Amino acid sequence: MTFSIAGRCAKSGAFGVAITTSSIAVGARCPHARAGVGAVATQNITDPDLGPRLLDLMSQGLTARQAIDSITQDRPHIEFRQLTAVDVKGNSASWSGKNILGTHGVSEKPDCVAAGNLLKSAKLPEVMTETFAANAGEHLAERLLRSLEAGLASGGEEGPVHSAALIVYHEQAFPLVSLRVDWDDENPIAKLRKLWTDYKPQMGAYQQRAIDPTAAPSYGVPGDP
Repeated sequence: MTFSIAGRCAKSGAFGVAITTSSIAVGARCPHARAGVGAVATQNITDPDLGPRLLDLMSQGLTARQAIDSITQDRPHIEFRQLTAVDVKGNSASWSGKNILGTHGVSEKPDCVAAGNLLKSAKLPEVMTETFAANAGEHLAERLLRSLEAGLASGGEEGPVHSAALIVYHEQAFPLVSLRVDWDDENPIAKLRKLWTDYKPQMGAYQQRAIDPTAAPSYGVPGDP
């Protein structure tokens, strides 16, 4: 009921996740990233606590593989979890427990890892990582979103998806991009695309307002000088 891709931009060092699922508000539970550390997706029957814990382990110097191996040791109910991670060097790793739902798969590549469950095809994650690699010149958010769109086009889940999210962390503790469609009956990925198209031209200005408002452009709204 979920498919996702976690990725790193080798050029900028940014990290991010794009994800979609059949349930509500996937962005509230499943995608996690941290500037200078890595990106993580937690899915299937989700334990949101695993995302920050994996990032903490990677911030201590563990690779993505080491962090996942550590956190899955003797963890209660870990066989219900599907996890992916990309670390600061672009190493990728994953975990799929014995109780993952339906047809599932994972594709681990340098700088990205895709995974899904209740899929129409176990090859879907590979389509996503291939799309990520093929768009290396694009902004990380664009690469992740194109990968999500490719996953949907290649079959998606067994049933319709209803929520989607896109996050990117770069140099700050706060996200450079954090966009969510918490529920849509028709195509949340298309709505996420519209959000990104609208947000992209304003992205730098919002970051600048946080860093130094005196050097940032005005909002251009009534009452704003």
